[in-house]
Amino acid sequence: MKVFIKCNWVYGFVRVFICLLMINISACMSPENQYVTVEGQADQIVLSNEYFLGEELYKDNCAYCHEGGIPKAPHRDWLAKMSPDTVLRALNEGVMKRVAESLSLQERRYVVEYITGVNPVNYVLPSGPEPCSGKPRTFDQLKPPAKVGWGYDSTRFVPAETARLPKAEIPKLEIKWALAFPGSSRARSLPVVAMGALFVGSQNGTVYALDLESGCARWETRLSAEIRTGIVVETWPAGEYPETSPRLFFGDLMGRVYALDALSGDVLWSARADDHPNATITGTPVLHKGRLYVPVSSLEVITASDPNYECCTFRGSIVAMRPDDGEIIWRHYTIPEPAVFQGASAAGIPQKGPSGAAVWGSPTIDEKRGVIYFGSSENYSSPADKNSDAIFAVELETGERRWSQQLFVGDAWNASCYFGAQNHPNCPLELGPDFDISASPLLIETDQKKQVVVVGQKSGMVFALDPDKNGNIVWSTRAGRGGVQGGIHFGMAADHSRLYVPINDMPLDSVNRPIAGEMFPGIHAIDISTGKVIWRSIAEDICAGKKYCDPGISAAVTAIPDAVFAGHLDGRLRAYDGGTGRVLWEVNTDREFNAVNGIAKGGSIGGPGPVVVDNMVIVNSGYDFGEHMAGNALLVFSPNGN
Repeated sequence: MKVFIKCNWVYGFVRVFICLLMINISACMSPENQYVTVEGQADQIVLSNEYFLGEELYKDNCAYCHEGGIPKAPHRDWLAKMSPDTVLRALNEGVMKRVAESLSLQERRYVVEYITGVNPVNYVLPSGPEPCSGKPRTFDQLKPPAKVGWGYDSTRFVPAETARLPKAEIPKLEIKWALAFPGSSRARSLPVVAMGALFVGSQNGTVYALDLESGCARWETRLSAEIRTGIVVETWPAGEYPETSPRLFFGDLMGRVYALDALSGDVLWSARADDHPNATITGTPVLHKGRLYVPVSSLEVITASDPNYECCTFRGSIVAMRPDDGEIIWRHYTIPEPAVFQGASAAGIPQKGPSGAAVWGSPTIDEKRGVIYFGSSENYSSPADKNSDAIFAVELETGERRWSQQLFVGDAWNASCYFGAQNHPNCPLELGPDFDISASPLLIETDQKKQVVVVGQKSGMVFALDPDKNGNIVWSTRAGRGGVQGGIHFGMAADHSRLYVPINDMPLDSVNRPIAGEMFPGIHAIDISTGKVIWRSIAEDICAGKKYCDPGISAAVTAIPDAVFAGHLDGRLRAYDGGTGRVLWEVNTDREFNAVNGIAKGGSIGGPGPVVVDNMVIVNSGYDFGEHMAGNALLVFSPNGN
């Protein structure tokens, strides 16, 4: 029987997986959990005689995808580590509401309790950090954020005066303090340091302002969905007081953009960046000269796994917003025209296209030329068009496209393709390799004083484009063999002469088949002027068959003078010599740490990678997505732990 005929578990995956992208949980159902009281209702749900109902609902709707059917879906092992309140909230009122309507309230609770082993009504979220008292509560408003990292400068190079971490001090790094993100199984929000505080978002939707020295909470604000973007603090001149209370800007999994008061955590405004029901925000916004530029991506790539879904209609975009109120000034779609009817699928469902070309990464500002650069993903449905896997240059003032350059042709793919093009009606005919440009473009000056836009792709290719000649390719270099999680996944870094390229190179392709050829997991240095490889540091496979463990680098890397920091999917955080690739320091984060609020558990390092500032290295550890190791740790290192 073809997969699209037996579709119950596929649609269940759509219902549960999208919600589980935004959550965190703990172990299997216990018969002692016999009653669930429905808030606002008089009845009780008796589970003692219905224990297997939750199990059967899970098996019918979730098990196939979450037990290996779709590699990108979190495995059951990780679902058992997530928190039931966030799961249930996602099903009832969050990103899962539209697709969970076919399940009754009782059924949703059965599923949540079966997976987590916890009564969702009686569940109490683990405690966060202790509130600060005394001097640690005070924000030093003479210290604005450094203009480094996503949201400020996508080269991810930290100058010596900002890093304040001499190369000789790197081997002395030890843990200073740690935070356990409550009820979380991954950490993907890039922290930012300003005013003596560390600002970071979390999987359960909480934003924290933590004292940089101690980890106590100056404030915390819980919102409605997971925060995967970096936190952007508006800047002001160092050594001066800001004219008004500084603001924080970021996006969440449900496609909302927020502005918060940085001193209090109060929400100033929130606005949807896109009306599409599957829109989400994963790339960090950029604040520049009175405008907030927000990249918009989508979970429709997963929703397409439902064979009854009319795939697909989402179009990626960049949105320019007013930072005062979130009003949209202009929007630039990667695909200029809305998707149109292309015919019926093998299941008789209308198919639309072209679609997709989502913008997953943080954009890059080119003030000299008055443009913003960003990359796009694959198309979600046929036909594949010229806007997928491309780089765009769009005018900052008007949102008009100045040029685009496609770097891979014919890439149309969605998660239904894991079942094979012959077995699912929503898999595009192109059966693309899913070679997004998910990493931010880098605007860099070469040794010849010529600027180039450097782009890394999940294909493992690196390109230098000429911004003055419509993005013509100056050079291209293969750094890895590529894959659905890279190749180059979250981001590269560059100093004045070297480009640091992290490579993942996992063993399976976009349709879950083994990839032939040599793997190059690790970090690679490339000459910015010529594209020639200077050195390669291939990571030793220390996993020894350990489940969910990979030696490659999916996370973005961060450079300081003469060194580069990289977090690996095996949990190792390493510092490499910038000139030779020699490992200067490493620490295993796949373990428990004493945290300011109990015990933090590290895992794979994915997403934003390390932050280096004020003699400290800050990193998230825990990345349960795509069959990697879960964790909930925010770790702060300093020389000798001081």
